[in-house]
Amino acid sequence: MTQMLRSPLSSALSTLATERVGLQTLEAEMGGCLGETFSRAVERIFISPGRVVVTGMGKSGHIGRKIQSTLASTGTPSLFMHPAEAAHGDLGMVGPEDIILALSNSGETAELAAVLSHASRQKLCVIAMTAAPSSALAKAAEIVLILPSAKEACPMGLAPTTSTLLQLALGDALALALLERRNFTANDFSVFHPGGRLGARLRPVRDLMHTGDAIPLGTMDLPLRAVILEMTRKTFGCMGVVDSEGVLKGLIADGDLRRVLDRDLDNTKAAEVMNTAPITTSAHTLAQDALVLMNERPKPITSLFVLDDDRRPLGIIHLHDLLRAGIV
Repeated sequence: MTQMLRSPLSSALSTLATERVGLQTLEAEMGGCLGETFSRAVERIFISPGRVVVTGMGKSGHIGRKIQSTLASTGTPSLFMHPAEAAHGDLGMVGPEDIILALSNSGETAELAAVLSHASRQKLCVIAMTAAPSSALAKAAEIVLILPSAKEACPMGLAPTTSTLLQLALGDALALALLERRNFTANDFSVFHPGGRLGARLRPVRDLMHTGDAIPLGTMDLPLRAVILEMTRKTFGCMGVVDSEGVLKGLIADGDLRRVLDRDLDNTKAAEVMNTAPITTSAHTLAQDALVLMNERPKPITSLFVLDDDRRPLGIIHLHDLLRAGIV
């Protein structure tokens, strides 16, 4: 009898439901023995002066490459070593203080034999990620992260689906636990992500701000006529007002000027018009945070003065600078 085919949507929902159950099982087991060995693995990697050498074959290898990439980008030095190439010279990549993170759902992947043999001879720490606690891989490892037995989402139960998802989830958990253990910050993250929109968002304001004579500045006793000339020359739509020691005391924006254009432009001083509590930022603020400062307020602003610790202007950044840098 011919089996009735499910609709694509029905198949997709079934896949997601099966994989969700697998993730829930993994989460539950983190509250027991798996959580204890996971914590040991995090600490073992954290104190190691070497790198994490991730290895795995087939689908486990593909997942391993992603885990390795996440480790590297979040502050844990690492590399991926293909187990089939390891026996043909790539074992030379492994240093005496490195840790092996080996992935194999069955724990019996033949290509891992050379890696495990090398680790034993060199007395290297092996952390295994497997669903088989009695496997050759588990027996060879110092720390074993046992994945829960989970139903594959494949209707035939053959294609690695739920099992590889659990590997990926546990690898992400490992990388992010190490990130927190290292107190890895957004500024640290930006060092490893200089390119693309993500890199732009993580650039500090000091890399984008205008400095020196480009900063629109005037003294507190500057007449409004001179304020207008300074704002027109510098084209930021505002002017910072500083005291005799160069400390920012206020800001005059286009809107402030429009409200007082009926006054005597030669006898009205900047101090009488300025906003005494302008929004400012510091040179190490990330570009993405500067954008939030500009936009997430009742009346969005287009320019930010960048101040030092003594509130002296170091520069100014305009919304257009953020747009050109690819922040949004």
